[in-house]
Amino acid sequence: MPDPAAARDAAEAAAAFSHPTVPADTTAPYGPHPDQRVDFYAPRGDTDGAPLVVALHGGAWRERYDRAHLTPFVDFLARRGFAVANVEYRRGGLLPRQGGGGPVAGRWPDTFDDVAAALDALPELARTHLPTADLRRTVLTGHSAGGHLALWAASRHVLPSDSPWHTPAAAFLRGVVALAPIADFTTAVALDVCDGAVAQLLGGEGQLSVRAPLADPAALLPTGVATTLVQGRDDIVVPQAVAEAYVDAAARAGETVGLTLLEGVGHFPLIDPAADACAVVAEEIAQLAY
Repeated sequence: MPDPAAARDAAEAAAAFSHPTVPADTTAPYGPHPDQRVDFYAPRGDTDGAPLVVALHGGAWRERYDRAHLTPFVDFLARRGFAVANVEYRRGGLLPRQGGGGPVAGRWPDTFDDVAAALDALPELARTHLPTADLRRTVLTGHSAGGHLALWAASRHVLPSDSPWHTPAAAFLRGVVALAPIADFTTAVALDVCDGAVAQLLGGEGQLSVRAPLADPAALLPTGVATTLVQGRDDIVVPQAVAEAYVDAAARAGETVGLTLLEGVGHFPLIDPAADACAVVAEEIAQLAY
């Protein structure tokens, strides 16, 4: 008998991935690797003083999912008046032309190296490629695995001082809006989110206890950064329990994290410009940006 939840998820995914890729206005490197690139989308309409949204795509940190699938969502935000930076980063599994092989999900430490480097480079890159953006109103967002990376990037000041990703102070952000993020590794591992992707990201199950304290957003609290999670109640890819575990961890650390739960919504409508859920996401970003 067909699984209604799986059928619904497949239909939502098909809808979200049905939109054509939207070319960037400009693209710039933040490092020498071909994946170390940022696409910039200028805000449509009145562009002076537009908030900057930094977006990190999902796809379980796997190579076959790149930033192209997020471009309809990024364009949606640009049409709403935001300046947007769509960040690429190295994922798990090498392309065939590179010889194949490699980890299934994520590349340790490359994935984290890239996100840290991109965020460090973005202020200067944005001044060049989005000159009318107001960098004082920067919001970080990401979907699924990208939601994890967004939360992690906002917590680098909490990392041990000897970590190569540590920053002496919190990033200058108005806040983070994480969309169905893989936000709590303990819960994600227990639920086998994305077929073991968390353990693969960290280099294998044997590395979980060693590396999770440096990579798990739920272990890097409190951050002091305004944070909201947006989650579909019908999400079977990254279930609601993962977001709730992060919110609970924040509360135990003395921090309040917003959680917007959307009825009748799964994983992919959050980044589908044709879905009502996407408008909710834009409003959550606006509430932090303005």
